[in-house]
Amino acid sequence: MRPPPPAPLPFLLLLLLVLLVHLPSPPAEAAAGPASAWGAISAAAGGRRRVASPAEQEAAAAGVLGRLLPSHARSFRFQIDSKGGVCGGSSCFRISNVDGSGKNGAEILIQGTTAVELASGLHWYLKYWCGAHISWDKTGGAQLASVPLPGSLPQVKATGVKIERPVPWNYYQNVVTSSYSFVWWDWKRWEKEIDWMALQGINLPLAFTGQEAIWQKSFNVTDRNLDGFFGGPAFLAWARMGNLHGWGGPLSQNWLDQQLALQKKILSRMIELGMVPVLPSFSGNVPSVFKKLFPSANITRLGDWNTVNGDPRWCCTYLLDPSDALFIDVGQAFIKQEMKEYGDITNIYNCDTFNENTPPTNEPAYISSLGSAIYEAMSRGNKDAVWLMQGWLFYSDAAFWKEPQMKALLHSVPTGKMIVLDLFADVKPIWQMSSQFYGVPYIWCMLHNFGGNIEMYGVLDSISSGPVDARTSHNSTMVGVGMCMEGIEHNPVVYELMSEMAFRSQKVEVEDWLKIYSYRRYGQSNVDIEKAWGILYHTIYNCTDGIADHNKDYIVEFPDISPSSISSDISKRRTISKMEKHRRFILSEVSASLPHPHLWYSKNEAIKALELFLNAGNELSKSLTYRYDLVDLTRQSLSKLANEVYLNALNSYQKKDSNGLNLHTKKFLELIVDIDTLLASDDNFLLGPWLESAKSLAMTENERKQYEWNARTQVTMWYDNTKIEQSKLHDYANKFWSGLLKSYYLPRASKYFTRLTRNLQENRSFELEEWRKDWIAYSNEWQSGKELYAVKATGDALTISKSLFRKYLS
Repeated sequence: MRPPPPAPLPFLLLLLLVLLVHLPSPPAEAAAGPASAWGAISAAAGGRRRVASPAEQEAAAAGVLGRLLPSHARSFRFQIDSKGGVCGGSSCFRISNVDGSGKNGAEILIQGTTAVELASGLHWYLKYWCGAHISWDKTGGAQLASVPLPGSLPQVKATGVKIERPVPWNYYQNVVTSSYSFVWWDWKRWEKEIDWMALQGINLPLAFTGQEAIWQKSFNVTDRNLDGFFGGPAFLAWARMGNLHGWGGPLSQNWLDQQLALQKKILSRMIELGMVPVLPSFSGNVPSVFKKLFPSANITRLGDWNTVNGDPRWCCTYLLDPSDALFIDVGQAFIKQEMKEYGDITNIYNCDTFNENTPPTNEPAYISSLGSAIYEAMSRGNKDAVWLMQGWLFYSDAAFWKEPQMKALLHSVPTGKMIVLDLFADVKPIWQMSSQFYGVPYIWCMLHNFGGNIEMYGVLDSISSGPVDARTSHNSTMVGVGMCMEGIEHNPVVYELMSEMAFRSQKVEVEDWLKIYSYRRYGQSNVDIEKAWGILYHTIYNCTDGIADHNKDYIVEFPDISPSSISSDISKRRTISKMEKHRRFILSEVSASLPHPHLWYSKNEAIKALELFLNAGNELSKSLTYRYDLVDLTRQSLSKLANEVYLNALNSYQKKDSNGLNLHTKKFLELIVDIDTLLASDDNFLLGPWLESAKSLAMTENERKQYEWNARTQVTMWYDNTKIEQSKLHDYANKFWSGLLKSYYLPRASKYFTRLTRNLQENRSFELEEWRKDWIAYSNEWQSGKELYAVKATGDALTISKSLFRKYLS
């Protein structure tokens, strides 16, 4: 089947207008930053590290094209600007036409400083000349039907189009993304992700896969002594950070070898594309056996991180004091082992010693000595090392990290040898309150997502202007932009705009940008869809209340509370309280107060957007991207309705209104079933793929059981529990997935409301502890279950969405 012809003239005129207004210009402000900021960049990019040759990078860019659009493999020519004649020493790409004698039928020439720039130029051309769209497969995938046939690609202006990066780095990943999203990936999935990274312009990705095998070789202790050190596959991120040890483990040698081999493939492809991978380094976290092996070493235990009762099997990790000579030895050995396994491929290393942990003392001298030791260990292993640190610790414990402690840590390393991730700059930028991190180079990052929750949410205005404001501010030390979400594969509009900010030196007019985005995402223009996105921009994607969004909808995070203990004004409590405004969503919800799901927009306006989406269904129903967005928006609307129904049920209980309680209970449970049916109509909202991908990595039956338990536990109870006390992190990684709603969330809510009804009938108070016993036992049983769940969608998304709209929202 032939693809449709190029976009109609009205769209092209609009496109031309947007491009003329919003294409990036050369970054005049770039040279204004202090020398230390740019010194870090030159140090990181230079030194002794292997860089792929121009030919290798051109071939790598061609490989991205071949996997994305094989029909056009000969339509583009790629050329590395190795001598700087095109980019003049800056990072850029240039798109130009190839004359009629173009080699192998090439029509478009893309030149750039690295293969990442070449892939970015390809993506930019496909978006803004061909009306195409590329997102994760789980958010609808790529819309490429609008790309004209080979031989008829749109021409750019005669002089070509040159786009420069306003800042050198585009960073990607959070240290926990490896557990919330990447944990069960094989090479096939990783290859698609690295292609996506290159197309988005990411040149500084975190590369954390397989590090346990490096630790195994570096520590030089018996494997049995590491059984209680490494966490299970789904909890490795927190074992790496010293938050826990042993939970979900031990790791088999199969896992260690398999992940190390995978990491080598990942790194090889990153290098071919001209990326600079960020590798892990030693933070001081050591196995308990070190106390026996090195009895004179200064080793202390950190405090409890969210366990129920301080179980020593996974609580309170061991920290080697930075003043101990062993600290430098271990840190250096780890870097050397990485270089032995991977080669000299990077100079940038990540280390976050106190990520959600409190240091033993708040003395600035101690903090400074810790920072110096971490950097010395890095530099002993690699003389050109640059320390990249997450700025999360500056958010998580405001009582500890005051200005003296921050300065002590940031200034504990030589000038230009540290880069800080302003991890949460989309909501709470630290660069503004720390005088540009006291002169230390930083990367403006969007955090956006917690726990891999499925929730439509974003701050598009902040994304479209925040990086520009930071870069052009007085004495700016900003050296990059980044995406530091805890989980991926959701809200594609947010990630596309954020990725573009790596190449935009001016603020984006979001309303105009969204008109182009909606055309590209669905492959055609539609008046109703344009109006719908206009509403979504001013509602769901315009969160201005400063609250970190972590999905606490009552279906997926059911309150652990007795309704008798709640004040009687339940029906008036509809939004999150100001008291919770800047909470770090890592603590438990076990207090007597009712938790409030976050609601920052008019539900009625969002429902209007949904109605417009439904109106466009006849034209767009065959589009995978449309169906994904339709299901997600319908789910969003129904989940917010369910919050109201839950509160109405509790209100009826307090008023001893049994009829009202029965009515609202029935509606709440029915909503769970109906949302499950809705989610089942799209491949991307299913529990089955998560569990099956976990099991697929197993090589033995024991591994298969362990991996499935890890996968089931992470998205439900998360951490340890007792018979009467649920995990403090229960539902933290909650998911709106078909299969999970019916088999887990529905029975839990049903058990709760059944007890409420019986208590009301028998005039007895609610027995919270008995209900806890019931649902915790069920949860533990579910986590160890083996039942299968669908991996393919059933039902028609549009038909189901229309039916549920009529039933609940019209």
